[in-house]
Amino acid sequence: MGEIIEFPSNGTTGQGYIAEPSGGPAGTSGIIVLQEWWGLVDQIKRTCDRFAEAGFTALAPDLYHGTTVPLTEPDEAGKQMMALEMGKAAKDLSGAVDELTGRTGRPHVGVIGFCMGGGLALVLGTQRPDAVKAVVPAYGLIPWPDVQPDFSAMDAAVQIHAAQQDDYFTPEAAGDMVSRLQGLGIDVSLHSYAGAGHAFFNEDRPEAYHEESAELLWDRTVAFFRQTLG
Repeated sequence: MGEIIEFPSNGTTGQGYIAEPSGGPAGTSGIIVLQEWWGLVDQIKRTCDRFAEAGFTALAPDLYHGTTVPLTEPDEAGKQMMALEMGKAAKDLSGAVDELTGRTGRPHVGVIGFCMGGGLALVLGTQRPDAVKAVVPAYGLIPWPDVQPDFSAMDAAVQIHAAQQDDYFTPEAAGDMVSRLQGLGIDVSLHSYAGAGHAFFNEDRPEAYHEESAELLWDRTVAFFRQTLG
């Protein structure tokens, strides 16, 4: 359904996968979809396609710029994640926001991210409060020690999804994030999934995928974006 595109990125060029509804992007709500540490893999592209089928225009920026990591090589994925240049990533994310608002003609977007992408979704909410009005971190991590977002800058509603059997984004970490955002007056909700572990939304990882939780996350996310973005 979608295609790889290039877009301006603060003086350079970003690239990503975009999927648009059958009627075109004009007037639709734009959604940024942020990758796990594997890169812009097929599962992320299919997630964009699902958003398009639901009536959104979805763009997944390629933060690794063409590099993807096989799902069998988590050590390499970890290296790619930790080597991510945050300055460049910030430009790519902001450029993707501008690309979406330009295509849809609407000033506001939502963002969803998974694992490291969930952490970046929160970061983007602090960097582009002018445009980002709905943030969905799915088992979201901010693993970079030097990345300390100023959450007080955020002007978005936040819907957090956390797995009760997650050893990375633990239930305690999810609760701490909720408390932190609530303390700043941010509209935040938390959905917790029993029987699910980290990466439960990724259907290409049968050892992690939890279908019931994944479908519930999807339904809640779509409803949240529709309610928040209109």
